[in-house]
Amino acid sequence: MANGAPNLREQRLRRAVEEEPASVQAHVDLCTFLCDAGRGDDAVALLDDVLERTPDAPWALSLKAGVLDAERRAEEALVVHEALIARAPQAAVPWLNYGHTLKTVGRPADAIAAYRRALALDPDNGFAWHGLASLRTYRFGLDDVMAMERALSRARGGLGTVQLHFAMGKAYADQDRFEASFRHYAKANDLRSGLVPYDADATSDLVRAIRAVFTPGRLARAATPVRGAPAPIFIVGMPRSGSTLIEQILASHPLVEALGERHELNEIAAGLGDTSPAGWASLVGTLGADELRELGDRYLESVRRYRHSDRPFFTDKMPANWQYAGLIRFILPQAKIIDVRRHRLACCFSAFTTYFNSRTPMPANLADLARYYDDYVDAVDHVDMASPGFIHKVCYEDLIDDVEGEVRHLLARLDLPFDSGCLRFHENPRAVYTPSAQQVRQPINRDGLERWRSYEIWLDPLKNAQA
Repeated sequence: MANGAPNLREQRLRRAVEEEPASVQAHVDLCTFLCDAGRGDDAVALLDDVLERTPDAPWALSLKAGVLDAERRAEEALVVHEALIARAPQAAVPWLNYGHTLKTVGRPADAIAAYRRALALDPDNGFAWHGLASLRTYRFGLDDVMAMERALSRARGGLGTVQLHFAMGKAYADQDRFEASFRHYAKANDLRSGLVPYDADATSDLVRAIRAVFTPGRLARAATPVRGAPAPIFIVGMPRSGSTLIEQILASHPLVEALGERHELNEIAAGLGDTSPAGWASLVGTLGADELRELGDRYLESVRRYRHSDRPFFTDKMPANWQYAGLIRFILPQAKIIDVRRHRLACCFSAFTTYFNSRTPMPANLADLARYYDDYVDAVDHVDMASPGFIHKVCYEDLIDDVEGEVRHLLARLDLPFDSGCLRFHENPRAVYTPSAQQVRQPINRDGLERWRSYEIWLDPLKNAQA
């Protein structure tokens, strides 16, 4: 983008707001621009001005709550959600969004009540049914199953229908009706694939490019760590591998700040110029030391807005960053990578039963999930062998069997002193934005390890991939 273009765009967006001060879309467009530019405070200030002039504008409250949620300011967002439902108690969507934020901050009972209120107002709301399912520890009853079946008979498609099928998969599993459960999970994935396409060949092409670009020789010439520089800890792996648990453990250490799932590496790769899935990897191989250093500085600057402490380490827990392991070694030599591995069948099946938002392209069938797992393992193992010691692997099942031993080993690999708070991770009150939000607020248990076995007869595509 040419110099001055962002300012011109902002000027146009602000002019639209001035010309139509009651326009919801004009405010949405400007707030989106400001947040994308890392100026969430400016977006909040804009909406505060609206609320000062028109205190009874519920759309401004709703948009402000959405901005605060997007900026990972959940406690502030709760206050706004509560003001909104006080003004619009008969609207289902504010109750739904309130439930999402309550879940994030670890108030499951209140989240259930909010979702139930949304469903009382809109019984067919697939997003609210999925909100209950996403609590993981919540169990559906027979009345819920019948209510969801009625809702499905009236469903009109779209992501709400996808989420309703995922919720029904959970509800039938709660009744030990696993064939019906699997059927709804399969339907949910099939519908989602039509809305959020996934290209398995493109992922395999990317892995081949990674192997070609990030050779042992090139990785050996990567820059040396800068003493005193901010030290990111990247937590990567398959979705549903236990990465949120690892982040929760590290977030309970006094020297580590958790930033959740960040998209900045993906944006940096996309900004290199070649938009093909494997194109960025080839371009990285042509960059000089100064250009690589600039990319690392850009990453650190872009995540600065999410940092709220002076702790020397921070986590970036985006599972799909496995594809950028070599890039991380080039642009952030002081960084560390943790690869969280889970049993293939357990991990892939758990991903199959999980709703991923529209920004997350993921395989929508078991065969492609198995292939994705293989590609991820191939890419990470290649960088690990090419740059020994840069990646620390954590086996989820080993962590379950020996929590303290694995935590001590993990901290030692990160050059962190042992802290007993890491063993009490479930007491950490921080906001958690992933599907595992409720699970990581409980002590480690073995409840989900064998869940896949109830569906084993339908998992041949995963088993055959192992052969």
